[in-house]
Amino acid sequence: MLEFTGGTLVMPMTVLVEPYWREISDGLTEHGIPIRHFVLHADQATLRDRIQNDQHLGPSAFRFAYLEPYAEAARTWLHNDAEVIDTTDITPHQAARQIVDSVLGR
Repeated sequence: MLEFTGGTLVMPMTVLVEPYWREISDGLTEHGIPIRHFVLHADQATLRDRIQNDQHLGPSAFRFAYLEPYAEAARTWLHNDAEVIDTTDITPHQAARQIVDSVLGR
């Protein structure tokens, strides 16, 4: 798809298992696809509040179940391996703007 459309490939996904991330990122690199790894971070209290008060999906046991695995990945490897955007006190638009500015070198 990237060869057909050109530009920048954006893959919104959360990978909390380091070997899985290594497999994905190594595969992309082997195919010459540049990687800019961003993590949209918020503190645990903010994440809990967002999940509990989600106006579109409602509270989600599935999403709550990933809070501790995310915290563990953040502590052990994820934040060291990515550009972390702290979304605790910013809007989605502001987070997107930070990513765009970083990618464009602003």
